[in-house]
Amino acid sequence: MGKENLKLTAAEIGTLWGEYVNGTAVDTLNKYMVTIIEDKKIKTLFEDAIKTFAKQKKQLTTFIENEGFPVPVGFSDSDLNNGAERLFSDIFCLHYLHIMTLHGLLGHTTSLSSSVRKDLRHFYDSCDDDAKRMYHQTTELLVEKGHFQRDPSFYPEDNPEFIQDQQFLDGMFGDKRPLAATEIIALSLNIKKKILEKSLSIGFSQVTQSKEVRKFLKSAQNASDQQIQTLGKKLKGDNLPVPMSWESEVTVSQDAPFSDKLMLYHMGFLLQSSQSYHGAGLASAMRIDLVATYEKIILKNIMITKEWFNLMAKNKWLEQPPLAPNRLEIAKDK
Repeated sequence: MGKENLKLTAAEIGTLWGEYVNGTAVDTLNKYMVTIIEDKKIKTLFEDAIKTFAKQKKQLTTFIENEGFPVPVGFSDSDLNNGAERLFSDIFCLHYLHIMTLHGLLGHTTSLSSSVRKDLRHFYDSCDDDAKRMYHQTTELLVEKGHFQRDPSFYPEDNPEFIQDQQFLDGMFGDKRPLAATEIIALSLNIKKKILEKSLSIGFSQVTQSKEVRKFLKSAQNASDQQIQTLGKKLKGDNLPVPMSWESEVTVSQDAPFSDKLMLYHMGFLLQSSQSYHGAGLASAMRIDLVATYEKIILKNIMITKEWFNLMAKNKWLEQPPLAPNRLEIAKDK
């Protein structure tokens, strides 16, 4: 059997399924944003992102169909109302594309690391190249417009130093050592992700048609705000800058550009994605108070995600990924 004829593994099917559903969700938001953006340079980036995913979507569909699996429903123009009023500013849209590109980079790398078949590995390589190109372009445009939020700067030490005792880990009581560079980058990145969560939950809560969805979005907004404050307090404790919020970049529109299904799914996607960043922050934390902070945030997000799952399932909005064969069911008497 040729290498290209190898059947895809469960992990490979799972990553293809996830890439398709998550990709169509983000693509639908991009299609709305490109219609409201006035800045020509930002608009060009969104046009590129939409064209790039259209190419990827065709390849994802081919992989899935060739294995005999049904192509996921995902999201489409039926979840979009292009005639809706402007909900986000141009700068918010650029921040959104930048952060979602970071999520894409992580997702493509995870998919690549789960793939064995050569054609699939080459596909994810190309997806990664596309995401890296978009990351450079969004970063450069944010810098050009004065909206890129740089992480704190350090003054260099004269010589390398080594940890000498247990005190390096202390931080729950008494004096705390200054934050390490590895801890600062995790704090800053997690805050930026939470700022996007909060801003989107504000915008979505203004336009949703469902009272239940609005209640959940407000709960998610409050949780994101509390976590931003908690993580930001750690930076402020060392007189370090905290990333700015984007709430002012959300308009007061009450006209829904998206279906409730899409808005709720997108919040769930961000909540689940953020857990990997919280986990990375926890792994990089070498101060006890930071460890405790990340643990509390992870547990809180698990509770919120459970609420999200129940609401999605109740409305029959949560598409089921491919499942392993139920051998007990198959073995029953006919």
